[in-house]
Amino acid sequence: MFKKVLVAEDLDSISITVVQALETLSVEEIQHSKYCDEAFLKIKKALQDNEPYDLLISDLSFKADHRENKLTSGEELIEAVKKIQPDIKTIVFSIEDKSYRIKSLFNNLGINAYVSKSRQSIPELKSAVQSIFESNEKNISPELAYALNEKSFHEIEAYDISLLKLLSNGYILDEISIAFKNTGIIPNGSSSIEKRINKLKIYFKANNNVHLIAIAKDLGLV
Repeated sequence: MFKKVLVAEDLDSISITVVQALETLSVEEIQHSKYCDEAFLKIKKALQDNEPYDLLISDLSFKADHRENKLTSGEELIEAVKKIQPDIKTIVFSIEDKSYRIKSLFNNLGINAYVSKSRQSIPELKSAVQSIFESNEKNISPELAYALNEKSFHEIEAYDISLLKLLSNGYILDEISIAFKNTGIIPNGSSSIEKRINKLKIYFKANNNVHLIAIAKDLGLV
């Protein structure tokens, strides 16, 4: 069984329940964090100390408070963690049920399991932990299994998600180009980005950029 696990969850009641579930699986060391930045720093320090975590269990949504954080979601946390520890096992434990978002977590972030918060969530979580410890097969809550087979978004790539996120934050074409160049995303020329936006508008049957962003938000893409 996993020896060292970190739980990233901002609600104490859920965090305590998850920790108790892990204890029944004989996990030797279990820690938790209410903030994504704090979780990332714990994982970074554990690596530096040569005592890395084996598994990260994270929610997707973290409620904002007085504390300023660079990482504000489970997706951002997992992406940051994967850059410094690519081989860490990851389980998302969330109420999110949008098929594209779930599929993108597997395809773009390489998570190992997705467990939906529901009446059966703790037994499913324990099963997922055992499953990914014993094999590298993807694991997902039964009621959300359709998400991995959903083909309606097969043309959407990580590039498109980055583009839609910047659009939703009010970036204009030239600003998106600069942001892409600064982060090494290609293609990053204004004309290429404009063509991609037009392609997305056709794909989603959006009348304009505002309509495109609204659709993307409804689908959980941003």
